[in-house]
Amino acid sequence: MEAMTHGGTVAGDEDQVPSEYLTFTLGSEEYAIDILKVQEIRGYEQPTLIANAPRFIKGVINLRGIIVPIVDLRIKFNLGKVEYTPFTVVIILNVAGRVIGAVVDSVSDVFSLTRTQIRTAPDFSGSFDTKYILGLATIDTRMMIVTDIERLMTSADMELIDDASASN
Repeated sequence: MEAMTHGGTVAGDEDQVPSEYLTFTLGSEEYAIDILKVQEIRGYEQPTLIANAPRFIKGVINLRGIIVPIVDLRIKFNLGKVEYTPFTVVIILNVAGRVIGAVVDSVSDVFSLTRTQIRTAPDFSGSFDTKYILGLATIDTRMMIVTDIERLMTSADMELIDDASASN
């Protein structure tokens, strides 16, 4: 199968072109995000606290001169007890021209998935709004929630982008 397509793609070809996804865990669930949004992965370090920030914004870190807000997705999604262990990592994301850190329980693997491997997620109630879910993918016995991380991080309820741009 040709992985590269140029200009004149045949309808449906783009559904077979794989994209790379980084998988990570939050609680007992495994999530997948577009690896092109990932700048780096770092061990968790205590960020500098910001007064009056929402509880899920742990604070900020200085990353080579860039002030990066750190969001704990486990708190954001009410995933029970939040523990900081040696496996806790921060995924540094580059979304909408901003650098944002996301705290997760652990990072797992990188997978190539085609659009046809990502199935539409059922509409289920819960703390994770389905508008941020692109679908579900299964590799072997593992099911992953494929997440639109850019849409999630730029949403108004994350209070990251609007507040920051309002102060400029």
